[in-house]
Amino acid sequence: MIQLDRELVEPVMVAAFEGWNDAGEAASLAVEHLSEKWGAKELCALAPDDYYDFQVTRPRMTVAEGQLNSMEWPTTRVRVVRPPGSRRDVVLVTGPEPNMRWRSYSADLLAIARELGVRRAVILGSLLADAPHTRPIPVTGMSSPLELGTRYGLEAATYSGPTGIVGVVHDVFSSVGVETVSLWAAIPHYVAQPPCPKATLALLSWVQDFLETEVPLGDLPEDSVSWEASVNDLTAEDEDIAAYVRGLEEAKDTVELPEASGDAIAQEFERYLRRRDDG
Repeated sequence: MIQLDRELVEPVMVAAFEGWNDAGEAASLAVEHLSEKWGAKELCALAPDDYYDFQVTRPRMTVAEGQLNSMEWPTTRVRVVRPPGSRRDVVLVTGPEPNMRWRSYSADLLAIARELGVRRAVILGSLLADAPHTRPIPVTGMSSPLELGTRYGLEAATYSGPTGIVGVVHDVFSSVGVETVSLWAAIPHYVAQPPCPKATLALLSWVQDFLETEVPLGDLPEDSVSWEASVNDLTAEDEDIAAYVRGLEEAKDTVELPEASGDAIAQEFERYLRRRDDG
């Protein structure tokens, strides 16, 4: 039984999981960013022994002046916050992807969500892709019901194949009627080293839509510009990589023909109008 000091109002869950689902740590850093900026309060954590192989996902110890100061075990933490000016609460979930018992793990998260009265779940992921760093980070996804993604202009994902805990949690939540959306940011595979603030920023832009709440971006816009400039410098040092990036840019620009760009502008304008009306 979770102890709350007040009843939550129309809570939306935003979750991300470190590891396979988290290229460039863009997804987990998005949730941590929200937790820090909003000052979220921890409610509970899942029992780590049930879901983690500690030889794979190891605990971390902190040593100070030759003495063991603390031991941090891998686990999934659940936090809650009422964002400033928002009419609803947000439940934030972060933790490493579990090593075992995924169905039980997802059922535990669902039980927590039900106890808190969660009506919508937004699950974040990031993947490596043939995407140029000089263009907007593509975000695709899937939603249940389908109309949920269509309402916000989300580009439908087309991937079929092996999945991580993001796909499993999405399936478990949506199967019982919780509005569920998964958002995936495509990170340039040639700059996979975290962090990737540009991808985190792209995910938060969509989180803002599905929360219908303004998200504080902090230094992320400036960090994204600096990140892109740093990658520009790195690619300029190697002509082969620079040529490869130019090829990605040409392919991206060819796909986004003028009529396609017009559609994108129209969708972005519709998103702007929704945000203004919600505000």
